[in-house]
Amino acid sequence: MLRKGLRFTYGAALSIRNGAMGLIVLATPLTAQEITVAALGDSLTQGYGLAVEDGFVPQMQAWLRDQGADVTVMNAGVSGDTTAGGLARVDWTLTPDVDAMIVALGGNDLLRGLDPSMSRANLDGILATAAEKDLPVLLVGMEAPGNYGPAFKEAFDTMYPELAQRYGAVFAPSWFEGLGLQEQSLAAAQDYMQADGIHPNAEGVSLIVEGLGPYVLELIERVE
Repeated sequence: MLRKGLRFTYGAALSIRNGAMGLIVLATPLTAQEITVAALGDSLTQGYGLAVEDGFVPQMQAWLRDQGADVTVMNAGVSGDTTAGGLARVDWTLTPDVDAMIVALGGNDLLRGLDPSMSRANLDGILATAAEKDLPVLLVGMEAPGNYGPAFKEAFDTMYPELAQRYGAVFAPSWFEGLGLQEQSLAAAQDYMQADGIHPNAEGVSLIVEGLGPYVLELIERVE
């Protein structure tokens, strides 16, 4: 589980980019056969504090199917997981039936103040494992708060786009992009958060799904 300190991290972390991408409406199905996407992440992916149907994975799957995509999204989110935890389980997560992967990890690394070089190495290993299996990946980025210092922030923030470019992954700059809170206060985000101020509520997840959905559509278009 992402602990209370993440109010700070995901908070100005919720310096959520506006850049809201419009919904992509497809007149015909994207695929001739069902695609399975594994969502590798932490409590945000797992759906902490929500009814099962309100979590990220069920809502994303429903959104994709509304766009005409025959997709099953597999919940590979573990509360409290770090990039190291993701690396430890990525190989057995990518079973033969998995066609693509979403990677959304790093928040708990921030909470623990882990060296960004360690986080980068772990994410590199995750992406390398997917590359070995010839699977497309969507890498979801995040930003460190300024209290760790400029060097830490620079190293952490840049590892996501740089790794995405290195491996040719689809890159989504922020998990919270769909909330569309560019220059508003953290208090404005609370309407979309649970009482802990960390995890999104069902409405927040719905907006997050709308923000990330177009990136996932781009991901599944890469499935061969």
